[in-house]
Amino acid sequence: MQSRERITLALNHQETDRIPLDLGGCGQTGMHVDTVYLLRQALGLDAPGAPVKVIEPYQMLGEIKLDLIEQLGVDVVSLGTTGTIFGFGNTGWKPWVTFGGTPVLVPEAFNTDLEPNGDLLMYAQGDKSFPPCAKMPRGGFFFDSLPRQRALDNERLNVEDNLQEFGPLSDDDIQHLYREAKYWYDNTDKAIMLVFPGAGFGDIALVPGPMLKDPRGIRDIEEWYASTLTRFGYVYQVFERQCEIALANLTKVYEAVENRPTVVWISGTDFGAQNGPLISPRSFRKLYMPHYQRITDWIHRNTTWKVFVHSCGSIMSMLPDFIDSGFDILNPVQTSAYNMAPKTLKSLYGERFTFWGGGVDTQHTLPFGSPDDVRRQVRERIRIFGQNGGFVFNPIHNVQALTPIENLLAMYETVHEQVGFHV
Repeated sequence: MQSRERITLALNHQETDRIPLDLGGCGQTGMHVDTVYLLRQALGLDAPGAPVKVIEPYQMLGEIKLDLIEQLGVDVVSLGTTGTIFGFGNTGWKPWVTFGGTPVLVPEAFNTDLEPNGDLLMYAQGDKSFPPCAKMPRGGFFFDSLPRQRALDNERLNVEDNLQEFGPLSDDDIQHLYREAKYWYDNTDKAIMLVFPGAGFGDIALVPGPMLKDPRGIRDIEEWYASTLTRFGYVYQVFERQCEIALANLTKVYEAVENRPTVVWISGTDFGAQNGPLISPRSFRKLYMPHYQRITDWIHRNTTWKVFVHSCGSIMSMLPDFIDSGFDILNPVQTSAYNMAPKTLKSLYGERFTFWGGGVDTQHTLPFGSPDDVRRQVRERIRIFGQNGGFVFNPIHNVQALTPIENLLAMYETVHEQVGFHV
């Protein structure tokens, strides 16, 4: 069975020859560049010291090249624009070394300063004439945003200020999406995941404006969360205008890529914490659902794409509203969070969602367990989630740095053991 067919059957809740597998389809199903480097070395794909590209600098995710995809039997490829969360493009690669000592390539505008205490500062669009937008702590593995909040005047708040990062996709972006979609569709059998920008309402990774040199509006994280209640009307107007921009972009993107993608990622907004939701279902229905519904209704009316949503944490109580919002695919399926037991998720929602993730616990089992621990959990998750389709294997969120390579190999071998595939 070919990859595209395998993914399509799983999304339609039909059983396949084996459980489909994703690695790197979007920014929540990837792998830290340190780990990508070690995995490629272990598989003999590169000579020692051969650098790996950092294709997502915020989380420091490594490029998942086609040779690694083929080696691991991955069924998905990623399709997105060329920009990054820091406002510069993935162009003009230059050498760099991570705190972990990994040789990598970073974009030419990846400009940093090392603080006296060892912290690493990042600048929006690579422009050091403005204050830094993010920081990687000394010895760290990824960046944290640095909110640059101006004094707020409630009487002068302007909705357009919180829309600086949203706008029409450029002709270059549309042409890039067209070329890449056509290439992947015509030259591989892989399912294409379209990573669509601008439809993640209130995504807290974007709120501080790490892509903006001088962000305006509400940019402090605590202030933003409080504003969803205290400035409800303002935030609703931001989402309403953001939704209109996204719908216009959807039309342009679909004209370029048509139905070549199988899946469209639309949102990475987290609604759950480790022990429970960050928001009540009632608040979600009032503030978020109307805008998500406009996006998913357009997609379901005009395309064959299945809609992928990412939300970490304990969100069991919100899943009925996720279904009503039009989401087809749930990620990362954080079974390590409170009240997110795999059997319960599958029994209650297995006919409505495709679970894309949940394959192994990246907080405990994958980084700290033994290879046998990994194998046992992977087999258990495949047994539970894989019944009657509706499951694409991926760990819970991105594979982090310092994950033992023997555990990774055990994970991939176990996914494939039912069909005799060897990594």
